[in-house]
Amino acid sequence: MIYFISDLHLAPQTPGAARVFLDFIGGRARQAEQLYILGDLFEAWAGDDSIDDPDDGFNRTVVDALRVLSDAGVGLAVMHGNRDFLLGEEFAARSGAKLLPDPYVLSLPAWQLVLSHGDLLCTDDRDYQAFRAEVRQPAWRFAFLNKPLAERKAIAAALRAQSEQAKQGKQRQLMDVNPAATDDFLRAHGYATFIHGHTHRPAMHQNLVDGIAVERWVLADWHEDRGECLCWDGQQLRREVLL
Repeated sequence: MIYFISDLHLAPQTPGAARVFLDFIGGRARQAEQLYILGDLFEAWAGDDSIDDPDDGFNRTVVDALRVLSDAGVGLAVMHGNRDFLLGEEFAARSGAKLLPDPYVLSLPAWQLVLSHGDLLCTDDRDYQAFRAEVRQPAWRFAFLNKPLAERKAIAAALRAQSEQAKQGKQRQLMDVNPAATDDFLRAHGYATFIHGHTHRPAMHQNLVDGIAVERWVLADWHEDRGECLCWDGQQLRREVLL
């Protein structure tokens, strides 16, 4: 059994979503061979030193719970999202997770999957793509991570507020994957079944690329009263609601 989740946006301000997640990794996820978290596990990540933030134990609670899961023998893999792109090697070591590149090809005995957070394919949103390119630069990361943690947390909160405000003025299609870019992506990855998050529009799409029908599964975002995972049972993919 393999589980795929994304867009949990965990934060102290969303205790319900955190409860659903902790119940999941303390229960149903223990049945899995592997758990793939495809971005935005956290609403924000100001740096790995936030795990031991003396003013806020939330991140440590989540990381410690992930460690218990990985120590139980479940393979844990985490991909960066647009909210938690600063997850680093200390997070990986403390949680027992493997940090994945984006995209990542997962070859299974009976199938081939390609995994991504999904934001790279939202090419119509040029402002976001410019911001993404800037903050992924090593120089930007170095300068940011050398600021005091309290200052980084304040900057992250301001960026989240700006992002939410910007969404209000954007057309809906700007925040979805671009059809041509998606077809090119599927073609480049051998028409493998595509699993991604980011758009908060859970669905299964049949993309017709070069006459080949390719499944594209969009993962659900999580809420205060429920979450959702996509499950591979060795033969097919299916959605499971988590309460």
